[in-house]
Amino acid sequence: MHFDPRTQRALREAGLDADAVAAAADRVAELVAEDADRLREFFAPAGPYYSDMELAHSTAETQEHATADVDLFTHGDDLRGYLSLDGWGVPVEDGRVLRTAEAEGGDDGGRDGGPPVLVELSLDETIHGRVRFARDPEAL
Repeated sequence: MHFDPRTQRALREAGLDADAVAAAADRVAELVAEDADRLREFFAPAGPYYSDMELAHSTAETQEHATADVDLFTHGDDLRGYLSLDGWGVPVEDGRVLRTAEAEGGDDGGRDGGPPVLVELSLDETIHGRVRFARDPEAL
């Protein structure tokens, strides 16, 4: 079960039986695995990549990264891994697809098809925040 005890209790109080709670937990795990696959797809091609990351040595609003690679794993509702950028890297604590090519006009949660064009990663300690990445700086 991937829901914490409070969430399980709330779902039961909302009328779900144990089988429905277990099915929901399984579906959450499936969605996290799908998100990880889509994030890997986004970072698979050669760079450049663009981000809204704040860097101490740059005053630019948009950063250009010549190279990027992501190594992700999932467990239940947990998505973690490591992002390598231009010879340095940072742990990843979560991530999601914000926009795909077919859904340029709206927030589709990354599920309405097409390749991801805008993604967001939650980065650990060094950056400590959410950072958006795109293949086109205008998509940020």
